[in-house]
Amino acid sequence: MPLALLLLLILASGAQAAAPHLPGERPGAQHCVPEGQWLDPADHKTLSNTALLERLAKKRVVLLGEDHDNHEHHRWQLIVAAQLHARQEGLRLGFESFPRSVQAVLDRWVAGELTEEQLLEQTRWKEVWRYDPAGYLPLFHFARLYRIPMIALNVERALVSRVSQEGWANIPAGEREGVGDPAPPDEDYVDLLADMYGRHSRPHGQGDAEEDEEARLQRIKADPRFQRFVQGQLLWDRAMAEAIARALRDGAPQVAAIAGAGHLMGGYGIPRQLAALGIRDVAVLLPWDGAIPCEALEAGLADAVFGLAPPERVAEEPPRPRLGVYLQRTGAGVQVTKVTPGSVAEKAGIRAGDRILTIAGREVEDVGQVVEAVQATAPGTWLPLIVQRGEERLELVAKFPPAEKKR
Repeated sequence: MPLALLLLLILASGAQAAAPHLPGERPGAQHCVPEGQWLDPADHKTLSNTALLERLAKKRVVLLGEDHDNHEHHRWQLIVAAQLHARQEGLRLGFESFPRSVQAVLDRWVAGELTEEQLLEQTRWKEVWRYDPAGYLPLFHFARLYRIPMIALNVERALVSRVSQEGWANIPAGEREGVGDPAPPDEDYVDLLADMYGRHSRPHGQGDAEEDEEARLQRIKADPRFQRFVQGQLLWDRAMAEAIARALRDGAPQVAAIAGAGHLMGGYGIPRQLAALGIRDVAVLLPWDGAIPCEALEAGLADAVFGLAPPERVAEEPPRPRLGVYLQRTGAGVQVTKVTPGSVAEKAGIRAGDRILTIAGREVEDVGQVVEAVQATAPGTWLPLIVQRGEERLELVAKFPPAEKKR
């Protein structure tokens, strides 16, 4: 599959990459999958919902992709999960949004022992996942209502960040959260990640217009920082695959996993790691709302895609502001581990390694406080911060752009 058409990936640090569009094309302009219908990417033929679900009922694993902040994707996942549950007693639901350390909390939620507020607080939602919980809560309530076990698929962000900085081989076995060595990646996956990495890591405004595409990819792949980035991505894929495999070994007849589309597309991420664990009876389903070109619809992309209305026709809450940083709680407070190129944070002068002391005039003790302050900031306004950088205390101002006017 052409690399330029498959950049709907999730960065190893947890940030969502923007879906690509053809030159001069408006997002959502292409909608080659009929709304409300399933399509087979291999032959572009529509699929009967009943026939597809009968086929899925025989699979051990069904992977449901998403853009994390797209509520329509979560509604689609809920409907599919409900249909799978109707056909398969003993279904379990896995979630990328939870690290395995909070499994006991999920068990208590499903048992009816926690409120929504307690679930989000005890799973450290604002620190770990940060996306709007409103999109996910219907799925959580569905699991609770029918007492469907929920599985925490992920690992702690700190481990992924550490691998991206130090490399997997340098992480002691006792500090790997029980994750085994990932299977080597497919070369196409490495090329795909290199293309994405190059677009996100180069200095803002710097282009590669004069560099041959193959030379660009080879240069990126030779970079040790990129190699560690790939190891972080593989860790993420492997951890989720192992959690699914563990549930199957524990007796689950079927696991439906909710995860970012970038971990599923083309069979490169979780499916490849599941195959390495001996689990090949897997189906990949993706929502399709015209966000990426129709040329990406090829054999191997997924087992089936489902047509949704383009984003501009779905009434949603306005997108929440994003600072563009990755944070980690340390003994000294909250530290910035990475700054997204071109983000509000980068433009404000925030750097990796900065420790956030105050935000909006309030002292910062945990990541959730930073998330709350950012989400409470209105478009077109400013957010003051004080950071510690070495021996310096710096006063910075994050300036959020005004909201885009709808056409």
